[in-house]
Amino acid sequence: MTVTVVTGAASGMGRSCVDRLRGTTEHLIAVDLKAPEIEGAEGVACDVSDPSAIARLVERVQELGAFRALAHAAGVSPTMADARRVLEVDLVGTALLLEAFEPLVVPGSAAVCWSSSSAYQIAPSAGDPERDPVLDVPLAPDFLDRMVQLVSDSGTAYAWAKRGVIRAAARAAVPWGQRGGRVNSVAPGLIETPMGLQEFEEHPIMKVMLDKTPLGRLGRSEEVAALAAYLLSDDASFVSGVDILIDGAMMPGIADLFG
Repeated sequence: MTVTVVTGAASGMGRSCVDRLRGTTEHLIAVDLKAPEIEGAEGVACDVSDPSAIARLVERVQELGAFRALAHAAGVSPTMADARRVLEVDLVGTALLLEAFEPLVVPGSAAVCWSSSSAYQIAPSAGDPERDPVLDVPLAPDFLDRMVQLVSDSGTAYAWAKRGVIRAAARAAVPWGQRGGRVNSVAPGLIETPMGLQEFEEHPIMKVMLDKTPLGRLGRSEEVAALAAYLLSDDASFVSGVDILIDGAMMPGIADLFG
C-alpha cells in the first residue's frame, strides 16, 4: 500500500492538497494540530515542531505501507505567533520532517515543502553571510536562540524561516536522491486562504503588492495544490532540489519596492 501525507490539512492550501491528492495514493493521511475529519483520509494530530509527534506519524506510515509522498503545508504566519515560534514551526518543523521521513524513502518517493515568496524579498542573490550559516543548521540545539537575535519581529522571522525551508529542501534532495526520492519546495505569493487574508488585513503593504502583481488577483489554494501535485507525481521524476515561485509574477512586479 502506498501512503501520502499532507500536513496543514485542515484548511487552506493543505486542505486543497488533500482534495487534489485523493485518488493518487492508496492511503492518505491528513495531518493538523487536531486530527482533521476529512472523507477519504485518515486524520492524525501532530505538532510538526514536536519530534515525538513526528516519530509517531512516521511509525503510522510504516505500519500502513510504502511512503509515496509528503506535502508539507503546515506553518504559522507572522500574526499567529512570535518570532521564535514562527521559526520553530516553519523551519525547524520542516527540517524535522525531512530528516524523519528520509529512512522511509524508496524509489519514487517525493516531498514538497512550503516556502514563501517573502523569502525572495530579504536577501541578495549572493546570499546573506550572517544569517544563512545559522539557517543551515535548524536542528542545532542553539538554533532558535541564535536566530531570534538576528531577526527583529515575527514578520522578518517568517521570511527568514521560509528562506531556510528553501535551503533545507535543497539539502535534503541529496540524501533523498541517493535513495531514489525527490524533494522540492514551492513559494506561494498572495494566496486567498484564511491565513493569507488575515495577513492581508494586518499589513497594508500587501495591498500595494497585489496592485503590482501583473496577473492582478490573489492566487487560489487549488492552483498551489496543482503545482504540488505535479511535483509529487512521476511526471516530475527528474525535478528535485528546486524552489518554484507561484505568485502571478508578483516578484518582478514589486522589484521597485524591494530593489
